[in-house]
Amino acid sequence: MRRSPLFSGFIYFVLGALFTYFAIDEVQQNGWGFLSYLLVILATFDFGAGFKMIAFHFKYKNQSKK
Repeated sequence: MRRSPLFSGFIYFVLGALFTYFAIDEVQQNGWGFLSYLLVILATFDFGAGFKMIAFHFKYKNQSKK
């Protein structure tokens, strides 16, 4: 069973929010270290992938209606 790009985009957003939460927690406890930067980078990639997947879903949906 294939997942829709909308569902995948939602999953990426959830992962981005989770990594953001962990990054904030890490910075509050230990300050800015390697793990903090890694978590911020992972969150950024996940949010970017989520936006891309959701945009692709709506673009594909609009093209299929025509």
